[in-house]
Amino acid sequence: MSFSGAELGLTWAAPFAGLLLSIAVMPLAAPAFWHHHFGKIAAGWTLALLIPFALAFGAAETGGVLVHTLVEEYLPFTILLGALYTTAGGIFIRGNLHGSPALNSGLMLLGAGLASFMGTTGASMLLIRPLIRANDNRRHNAHVVVFFIFIVSNVGGSLTPLGDPPLFLGFLQGVSFFWTAGHLWQETLFLLAALLAVFWGIDAWLYRKEGITPADPTPDAPRLGLEGVINLLPLVVAIGLVLMSGTWKPGIGFDLWGTPLPLQALVRDVGLVVVTFASLWLTPAGVREKNQFSWAPMQEVAKLFIAIFLTMVPVIAMLKAGPAGVFAPLAAMLDSPMAYFWLTGGLSSVLDNAPTYLAFFNLAGGNAAQLMNEGASVLAAISGGAVFMGAMTYIGNAPNFMVKAIAEERGVKMPSFGGYLLWSCAVLLPLLFVMGWIWMR
Repeated sequence: MSFSGAELGLTWAAPFAGLLLSIAVMPLAAPAFWHHHFGKIAAGWTLALLIPFALAFGAAETGGVLVHTLVEEYLPFTILLGALYTTAGGIFIRGNLHGSPALNSGLMLLGAGLASFMGTTGASMLLIRPLIRANDNRRHNAHVVVFFIFIVSNVGGSLTPLGDPPLFLGFLQGVSFFWTAGHLWQETLFLLAALLAVFWGIDAWLYRKEGITPADPTPDAPRLGLEGVINLLPLVVAIGLVLMSGTWKPGIGFDLWGTPLPLQALVRDVGLVVVTFASLWLTPAGVREKNQFSWAPMQEVAKLFIAIFLTMVPVIAMLKAGPAGVFAPLAAMLDSPMAYFWLTGGLSSVLDNAPTYLAFFNLAGGNAAQLMNEGASVLAAISGGAVFMGAMTYIGNAPNFMVKAIAEERGVKMPSFGGYLLWSCAVLLPLLFVMGWIWMR
């Protein structure tokens, strides 16, 4: 891409703002219309950017933006998400799970532990279905999914590049594999302990209020166990492919309309497609049906996120322009780790947190060796802001939206975009203030 963010005005952010507003308002104001036409609405906002962009910068530049966004961002994102969704969806946790506060908290703690090794997406897809099934007899269960998004889909992935896409981008930029774990473990443990404590208090109160008996209503249910265990193999291969793409540097690449495609990225993405089909082939008959597996949540994420990735191109470009762009006042505020934490996190709440991380990584100098040493407090603030505050909205991190879609498909009455934001502002935001005051100064 040859256009500069410094030459863009705020009006170029209007399609992205319109898309966010549609995602926030329309499921509440016109749920039936949104359910049937959200793909068309997302496409409309995308065209609202691409047509003026083509008129202003030409067809060649617009084509370059499309190729760059598809090849470097959207396709790797969707292919990885699809592989993890498919493999985790082929593993069925059987047994008569009883949705008590102890079991719910235990599943979330397990998911948080798995998230940094199999990704927030992998851990979320593995555990959200049994968690919903365990709580399907409760009148109040939406809060369980909300806290699951906080804990498993976001905070739990803060320790390694495998955990969350922003940290993987940092790994590709040269940040060492265990650097984040060494610099964010205290913050992570604080948030996990605090969120689990708050959840336990809320869930225990609702559990008692509902009068649910701890007695086993179906004592003849099958014993706790796993079906489709064979899917652990393609899941491990998927994780290995992601790790390989960040460590293997053969120096071979291809050029697609000005967008470089390194060999390792091509091998990773082709390998993940093979993993997806291998999982579908290897999964024993009936396992996915028991999991109530469907492609609808994946289709929803794929349709909405292509629009999100494209409409936020000018926003990210304006951010990267720093003092030369319309966001110069923001760049001027970046004078401390606290400022990096809140600005990276605040924008990660409404932009996808991976490109937001990269924008602030570049604003901080973009030199991994320097940032890991004398700039360690700034890099920790950028990393923590991107990962932790990706939980503030449904669109801050891809697993958030996917978990919401799965829960709604199973009949859970999830909060609207604004309703979820109220939850995150009431529960997560105060904890982030405390954490920032202790560690991000």
